[in-house]
Amino acid sequence: MPHVEVKYSDNLNINPQAIFDDIEESINQKDASAGVCKSRAYPCAEYKHTHILVTVSLLTKPHRDEQFTLELSAEIESAIKRHLQQSLYFSLNIEYSGAYYTTNVHQVDDDTLVY
Repeated sequence: MPHVEVKYSDNLNINPQAIFDDIEESINQKDASAGVCKSRAYPCAEYKHTHILVTVSLLTKPHRDEQFTLELSAEIESAIKRHLQQSLYFSLNIEYSGAYYTTNVHQVDDDTLVY
């Protein structure tokens, strides 16, 4: 269950949902076992210099080695930049979970997950 956080100066004219979709697609094309991405966007009204910071958090798995990460990073960067129509500072970080990271689904009776 990957997580994606997009933090950006609010003078950017972007569609976070479209960026989320393209990041999720990039991850799942590279690793079909990844699943859905829980994604959040944080526009910031107080900033210095126009910028975007994207953080992708993944579970540690044996096949997600350095080569996998470098290739995924390039694919995600390209996918995001297709949505950027103005000059800005760009940052992307792919990080992996630690040994004590817990992820699962909490399901309440008669309730469904919202997608």
